[in-house]
Amino acid sequence: MSLFAPSVAFVDLETTGTRAAVDGITEIGIVRVDADPAGGPPRIEEWSTLVDPEAPIPPAIQALTGITDAMVRGAPTFPSIAGEVLARLEGAVFVAHNARFDYGFLKHAFARVSRPFSARVLCTVKLSRRLFPEAPSHGLDAVVERHGLDVAQRHRALGDARALWLFAQAIYACRPADVVDEAVKRILKLPSLPPQLPADALDAIPDAPGVYLFYGDNPLPLYIGKSTNLRERVAAHFSSDWRRETDLRLSAEIRRIEVEPTAGELGALLREATLVKARMPAHNRALRRKADAGVMRWEPGREPAFVPAAAVDAQEVACGYGPFSSRRGMRECLVALAREHALCWNRLGLERRAGPCFARQVRRCAGACEGAESPAAHDDRLAKALAAHAIPPWPFDGVALIREASDDGARVDVHVLRDWCWLGTARDDGELAALREAPPRPVFDPDVTKLLLRTWAKAPSRFLPAASSGRG
Repeated sequence: MSLFAPSVAFVDLETTGTRAAVDGITEIGIVRVDADPAGGPPRIEEWSTLVDPEAPIPPAIQALTGITDAMVRGAPTFPSIAGEVLARLEGAVFVAHNARFDYGFLKHAFARVSRPFSARVLCTVKLSRRLFPEAPSHGLDAVVERHGLDVAQRHRALGDARALWLFAQAIYACRPADVVDEAVKRILKLPSLPPQLPADALDAIPDAPGVYLFYGDNPLPLYIGKSTNLRERVAAHFSSDWRRETDLRLSAEIRRIEVEPTAGELGALLREATLVKARMPAHNRALRRKADAGVMRWEPGREPAFVPAAAVDAQEVACGYGPFSSRRGMRECLVALAREHALCWNRLGLERRAGPCFARQVRRCAGACEGAESPAAHDDRLAKALAAHAIPPWPFDGVALIREASDDGARVDVHVLRDWCWLGTARDDGELAALREAPPRPVFDPDVTKLLLRTWAKAPSRFLPAASSGRG
């Protein structure tokens, strides 16, 4: 059995609940399997311990696991065993059933004691689904029954960890090793690193949000990307299936990788949008097209007009509609509105024709082009149709802040904003004070404005007036 590693740790946790950020661990079970370099039988080491969660265990959880408050009273707390747990997991593929749960709990537990932890994670639920797609269920009870595994102490940490080790042996017994290995490879998204990169090129990349930069022989980057998990996303570029032609070209040209972690997804999106336009990487086509983007300006009695981004004053962004990725994008929006609301193509500037517009001739225009509708009535309807595309006034008197914290709370970024523009991000109180007291002049960026407008529409409460410290 390989599971693509010389060392594999089968892990199960029992907890006080399902919320990794607030609930505690009550028991840890680990079955570590280390391959024999000489080709002999693997070395298997089992370890488990009860853990004092320093909080009551809910009755329903006690009934499910059999672990009571009395049992964990006097057990070690997680901070006291963190070093041992880390040592038992070091260098091993982390295998768990519904691995996101167990891995997430341990990540939060280690973060609370300021211990970094990351591992390659293999979920046996995903593995079961990939190898046995015809099976009706992939829960651990179903897996145990399907493969006839001899498991004692279900819902206890070591018992469930042993079940996973038995499952791993069972799948290699009933499926060809290359089939299992390919399934594991796809789940782990194991990269086929280009030969010009060092073998440990991914080791220093964190499981955190941020942006990454690929470099070739020149000082300018080849590609800039963002992700909520940098290590996963970078590795995906080098998977052997080459789903995108860009990834194949990058693998041939790349010489080094840089990453810039952020507290969350918003920070990664903001940083990517601005970095791409500042550095102009060869393989980022979509975000480079800033020159084509802009807003639409319109007032009653006039045709809608496209204003390129470079000509937009940030303080006047709210007088426009959009933003649009191009003049063509604005036209497509107007065409759609004309069809939906029977608007006149002549008055929208979509046609230059004497007499009735084409839409009127096919009875899809209310007739402003031939006097059947007054210009004022048409423009009133147009104003209502455009309302959904209007850029709203900046809702603050000056600067606003968005506070973004990492999942483990170890990092806090404060994004400083004004007039739907990003002024910068502060990592500490000094940087925040400088940005608040002497903010740079806002510069309109259509992609940033779109991002901030989407954020405002979904969660306006995230925006804090500048009077708030933003770092509480």
